[in-house]
Amino acid sequence: MSTAIMTSEAERAQLRASTPSFFGIVRGELLKMSRRWSTWIPLVVVIMFLCAGILIRLTNSELKQAINANQLSFLYVEMENGLAFIRIFTGLYFLVLVAYVIGLEYQMGTIRVLIARGVGKVTLLLAKLTSILVVALLVIIGCMLLTAGLICVVLLSATGNLDALKTLTSQFWSDTGLYLLTVLISTVITILLGTMLSVLGRSLTIGLSAGLAWFPVDNIGSQFLSLAYRVTHNDFWQNVTAYFLGPNLNVMVSQIMPAKLGVEGVGIPPLVKVDGPHTLWVVLVYGLVFLVVSIALTATRDITE
Repeated sequence: MSTAIMTSEAERAQLRASTPSFFGIVRGELLKMSRRWSTWIPLVVVIMFLCAGILIRLTNSELKQAINANQLSFLYVEMENGLAFIRIFTGLYFLVLVAYVIGLEYQMGTIRVLIARGVGKVTLLLAKLTSILVVALLVIIGCMLLTAGLICVVLLSATGNLDALKTLTSQFWSDTGLYLLTVLISTVITILLGTMLSVLGRSLTIGLSAGLAWFPVDNIGSQFLSLAYRVTHNDFWQNVTAYFLGPNLNVMVSQIMPAKLGVEGVGIPPLVKVDGPHTLWVVLVYGLVFLVVSIALTATRDITE
């Protein structure tokens, strides 16, 4: 009997020793992502769109005059456009990335191998989420550096120098940081959305299709509610759009940035006026719901696939 107990304890000790740590799982997920074509091909597409969106400025015959007329104003416009492009295109990329990292694991059944090694289901989910956030931060930084480099290319091509950069002020960098904050918030909520949908569907197909459909449906839904308001003249249909995720993300930057800059949101806004704190609270609630649902479903459902 004592031998059996010792054997059992030895097996448990061996199992604990063979179970990867949290950061070991994160490193493993980062390694898997780095070796997948599904990680790099969509990223290349994002880079191509970013390049096209900025370099198309070179086709403007009045570009030089626009730069010389007000160099600081030109750089503000380029900063705003560049970060808007980053938010939109990387958002789509992160939905694809999450679907592959989480949904594909369920679809292929490889998640059972990790669970069999003693990794907790919630621990595994949080490790995957952490690895995605790490990649997202690196992608955002890389896209910002690329955008800054492309803006320099535009300046050199149009004026032959980078003198416009000398007009940058501390206020410009402060405003850029504030705009970047909205991009990061949008990135985190997009990743949490993709995580919930992938966990809910337990499939790459469901996670990917539902994730990519969410924001178009969210935005188009506002237009249907606008039609309902015109038919019924009931303010309820307009007021409810103040709590839609997509429209709040669309106007967040315009409500948080200084009003004197006249920054406009990208996409369909809510049908009623909302302010910066409102958009932040709405996004925070959505984020908490997405995270709690993801963890609850992961913890309570068995892995039977």
